[in-house]
Amino acid sequence: MYTGKTEKPCCLCGDPETTGRLDIPPRALQLCKHSDPIAWQDIVGEVSLYFCASDWEMVQELVLEVGVTPLPRCNAGRASFDLREDFEALLNDVREEPNQRPLEAEMREDADAAIAAHEDG
Repeated sequence: MYTGKTEKPCCLCGDPETTGRLDIPPRALQLCKHSDPIAWQDIVGEVSLYFCASDWEMVQELVLEVGVTPLPRCNAGRASFDLREDFEALLNDVREEPNQRPLEAEMREDADAAIAAHEDG
């Protein structure tokens, strides 16, 4: 059984027809609504948020024109991500928290490049 990432409905309105996707680092999931029960430290790789056509236009405008994040309005329950296996429960052992900083730095560079490309036209 595959339990990895799957395409989810729009994280703002729940529309199953999505046209846009935003990938964020695991730590940023804490900014989303209803994210409290999710252990972001156990997320492997990026978190994907999907948007319907009308919400995608609004997200682009908020981020690129206004400079505001849409994350506080996104429902974390509609995010797509992979969780690492629960070896702590299986082996009765405690693992170190993974270092997410390299992924965060890479994603920030990609985001800065996308914004710069948009501003340059």
